[in-house]
Amino acid sequence: MAQVHLRFEGQSWDWELAELDLGDLSSDADVKTAVAGAVNAPVGKLTNFQIERNADTGDITLRPQAVFG
Repeated sequence: MAQVHLRFEGQSWDWELAELDLGDLSSDADVKTAVAGAVNAPVGKLTNFQIERNADTGDITLRPQAVFG
């Protein structure tokens, strides 16, 4: 089953897409809204998070934007 993975404020979470009422056609905004609700945080806290979609597994990863330099 495809999963959503999140690393947020020092914690990690994993959910199956269906648990968050998401599917492979869900938009990035839909993903961020569902995940924010699941961790009881304002969606604005995820504004700068990157969304990576794994085409092979269907997994979606939300992670903080990488900062270099």
